[in-house]
Order: sequence, then C-alpha cells, then structure tokens
Amino acid sequence: MLVCIIPLVLASAVRAKDGDVGSAIIAMERAALDRSDKGDVSGFLEISDPDVTYFDPFLDQPIRGREALRKYYAGFASDEQGSGQMLNAKVQVAGDVAVLTFNYITNLEKSGRVNRWNATEVYRRTKDGWRIIHTHWSFLKPTLAK
Repeated sequence: MLVCIIPLVLASAVRAKDGDVGSAIIAMERAALDRSDKGDVSGFLEISDPDVTYFDPFLDQPIRGREALRKYYAGFASDEQGSGQMLNAKVQVAGDVAVLTFNYITNLEKSGRVNRWNATEVYRRTKDGWRIIHTHWSFLKPTLAK
C-alpha cells in the first residue's frame, strides 16, 4: 500500500511546486505590465533574457536579443498612459521552462481606445531566476483585410 501512496505524494508535490512557479511568473508579468501601462517598458527588459526573441503584429521579422528589443521599445515612448486587465492567465511548467498565456485588455486614458491582445511568454529558469526567452503578442480576434 505504501508503494501506491508514494507516487501520489510526489505528483502532488510537483503540482504544488509548479503552482508556486506559475504564481511567481504571473506576478512578474503583472508587475512589468503595470509599469508598461504607465509608460515604463523597462520592467520587461529587466525580466528578459539577453537572447530573448520577440514578435508582435507590427513587425515584419522577429527581434532577436535584449539590446535590439530595448531599441524597439524606445519607439513606444508615449505620454498616453492606461490600465490593463490580465485575463485567462495560465502557466504550464516543463522542467526549467514555463509558458505563460493570457489575454490582455488595455484601456488608454486620453484617447479612450481599448486594445485587446493575446500574449504568450516563454520563461526559462536561469541562475538569475525566471527570464523571458520568447514573447509573442497578437490581436484578439482581428478584423482581416478582404
């Protein structure tokens, strides 16, 4: 009977550990989003790996590397701030890699514009903690050109 219980206990411990990782990653992402909504994108740079890759709908090709991402983010300087809501967040952990998926709704204060996004962040456990190694943003239900 003890032989049957040990795998269940180990599986439960792994799920709890993965849950802790998920909570930590969501908190890191939320903090970076909060800063970004106020015009400070450096929160994402701080949690990105030097070899990060990045895609969004405005790019013709991927950005490769944190320094290239820093230059791209410099073009986002704006006096329009907003607030955002992270929905449907899920973290899937596989060893030293974790994938965060979520929807993000931003409400811009001056223009009143609302942006709706799908986001995927791939994190890797490093000696410095969890770091983003890949980012992909896309529009939620975009209207396609005919």
